Amino acid sequence: MVLSAPCDYPDVHYIRTLKAPEAMQDQPKTLGELRESGYESLPVKLEMRRNLIRMLRSGEPLFPGMVGYDETVVPQIVNGILSQHDMLFLGLRGQGKTRMLRMLSRFLDDRIPVVQGSEINDDPFAPISRYAKDVIASQGDATPIEWIGREARYHEKLATPDVTISDLIGEIDLIKHAEGRHLSSEDVLHFGLIPRSHRGIFCMNELPDLSPKIQVGMFNVLEERDIQVRGFTIRLPLDLCLVFSANPEDYTNRGRIVTPLKDRIGTVVRTHYPVTREQGVQILNEQAWANRGDVNVFVPPFLQHVVEEVSRLARSSPHVNHASGVSVRMSLTNYENMISNAERRAILHGQTETVASVGDLHWLTSSSRGKLELTLAEESGEEDLLIRRIVEEAVKNVFDEHMSAKRFGNVTEYFSSGKKLKIDPDSTTEEHYDSLCAIPGLQRQIEELAQQLQSDPTTPSLLPEYHVSLGHFILDGLYAHNRLSKKTRVGTAVYGQ
Repeated sequence: MVLSAPCDYPDVHYIRTLKAPEAMQDQPKTLGELRESGYESLPVKLEMRRNLIRMLRSGEPLFPGMVGYDETVVPQIVNGILSQHDMLFLGLRGQGKTRMLRMLSRFLDDRIPVVQGSEINDDPFAPISRYAKDVIASQGDATPIEWIGREARYHEKLATPDVTISDLIGEIDLIKHAEGRHLSSEDVLHFGLIPRSHRGIFCMNELPDLSPKIQVGMFNVLEERDIQVRGFTIRLPLDLCLVFSANPEDYTNRGRIVTPLKDRIGTVVRTHYPVTREQGVQILNEQAWANRGDVNVFVPPFLQHVVEEVSRLARSSPHVNHASGVSVRMSLTNYENMISNAERRAILHGQTETVASVGDLHWLTSSSRGKLELTLAEESGEEDLLIRRIVEEAVKNVFDEHMSAKRFGNVTEYFSSGKKLKIDPDSTTEEHYDSLCAIPGLQRQIEELAQQLQSDPTTPSLLPEYHVSLGHFILDGLYAHNRLSKKTRVGTAVYGQ
């Protein structure tokens, strides 16, 4: 059998296709009407190639919502589709592999016609199942046609050790046999996910988790686009685009992609984490749940950068297993938890709006746990301590980008006399502001920093609380530089010398 669609099809400019059925008042409902409409079906990979070319020429976004991949990952995918390849998305956890795989359905036609009642989306012009062939043979041009959308043509399976060939390819359905159908008839078969993806995209997530025996069983699908079920003599020449996702082989201990299978995958797309902190912050703003409705929480940009810096530092920490990776989900959950703690404060104080502060970072441990895989040299139970240290380092890095610790000699001098400053989450904004203003010159420095950052909240009533957040950020930055001491307990911080 032919590996995939041959390349001797007419150029895409000369292929006549039916207009989108949504725009038609009378879409074909029978095989005869479909033939008269001038519709021509294409192999799925050529269909994806044609639609990709159209989107490239029109400048339409290929993967909307994906940040930082335009110059690295997207060209790999584009080349793979243009080459009519099966693809493997290889990358660490939390790099958007599954999301991008599901978006491949964007390159399919809006709708395609299938023989009504077919389990495997039979092409009315080229049926492959016994059911469709019999229907067309008996009804001819009166064969009923139905239209399916692109989402129904994408099927996905998570690879687990208990996945069987029957799940993917098919099996004898004993219930159908009990109903009187003969074991030698194709009608007794129950088709698996792969034949049900005929004329569409089939995705196998976490491919290394699939047992080597099942991986070997997929050779024939990749090589010949052909399946056989049990001892049946049927051969189904499937029209498929096969895509896979996997973590790098040196990460997963559960299994590997067998070499012959990987050799048959045309394009391996390598994904990555956000290259810059700004890209990570953009992902936070687009994907995190920040709009809480009842309480408006303003997050200063410097805190957004701190949250993203925490993940970036974790990825480079010698105490974290680099082969495991640190998911983008860590940034998202940390950001949402920080907002939630600010929301909780506002609810307890009877406020409808508030500003996130450095004190809210104290609770990031609960949303970071489980997203770091420590190295074997680390003692168990050290995860929380490592997270707190990384948060402190992130505050220091962002602090250094905007100011210098030497600039706040007046603050360290104030505490050198033995004075303390307690930041209690139960205190009001006025109480916090008064305690900061008691430090000579700090009020002016806060106002200067606010003007430098140019990120005031749009709600004027939040300006005092924003200045308090800036003041606390300055104190925490000085603590990160060992200019001040800090003792924390259940969200309460006490600064001193």
